[in-house]
Amino acid sequence: MVEVTEEDEGQRVDNFLMRHLRKAPRTLIYRIIRKGEVRVNKGRVKVSTRLKAGDMVRIPPVKVPEKIVVNESDVPNAQLLRIETSILFEDKDLMVINKPSGIAVHGGGGVNWGLIEVLRILRPLAKRLELVHRIDRDTSGCLLVAKKASILKDLHAQIRANKFDKRYLAIVMGQWPKNVQKVDTPLRKTHLKEGGWHVSVDKAGKEAISYFRLEQHLNGCDLMSVKLKTGRTHQIRVHALAQGCALLGDDRYGDREVNKRFRKLGMKRLALHAQFLGFTHPATQEWVEFESPLYSDFKKIIKTLEK
Repeated sequence: MVEVTEEDEGQRVDNFLMRHLRKAPRTLIYRIIRKGEVRVNKGRVKVSTRLKAGDMVRIPPVKVPEKIVVNESDVPNAQLLRIETSILFEDKDLMVINKPSGIAVHGGGGVNWGLIEVLRILRPLAKRLELVHRIDRDTSGCLLVAKKASILKDLHAQIRANKFDKRYLAIVMGQWPKNVQKVDTPLRKTHLKEGGWHVSVDKAGKEAISYFRLEQHLNGCDLMSVKLKTGRTHQIRVHALAQGCALLGDDRYGDREVNKRFRKLGMKRLALHAQFLGFTHPATQEWVEFESPLYSDFKKIIKTLEK
């Protein structure tokens, strides 16, 4: 039985469990919630249930892998330096990272270490470092990390109230349909047996809203800026696909044969970059905005494909 503190008030029960069962797979956590093994004040809950201070959470006994401690020697020096130099902003409350593509935000699922584990190595005196949100492993760009529980709670409240400004840069295959700016199609997430998720357009899915704007016509592609109102898994990738314009380099939802041609031009990953992030700083109450520079491969492919 674990009592919810004021610092954790407002947190979803699945995220609460992920912190207390750090090495438990997400699928296991979702399963024990659905089966009713997790109880809050002796009652069943949903994955999305939000906790209140004073709630008593029953965490059932589960078999998880022994906790793996990631030491500095476990991470190549080149990667430690790579992530250190990707820090765009840092103060006593939070950090903004320009996450490189190919690095998961956290370890697990066959990944020995992720960005958050490396940050904890780089900042050993920080009492608490927690991801405020997540972006896909293959996506690069702005990622926000909180250093205090109170900061994390405030930022999560802003996300729930749609007060975050998140904007991406993407390269889509083909020509984006004229007059299509708002894509408002619900998405359904399905867990795959081999691991990971598959997302599809489904009327019974969750609300998902993206705003696409054409930035530049390229040779066989379009460069788009995308602003999110919601933050569903693979939202931009599936919303773009629904318009007949899969993202360049997307081997899950796109055309792998087409992607092979672009690899020869130097773009060997998903052409999606979290370029802008804006929010109210919880400590100063000032609106702050950050822009993450494009990595060299992204800049190079734009230049190569310019008409």
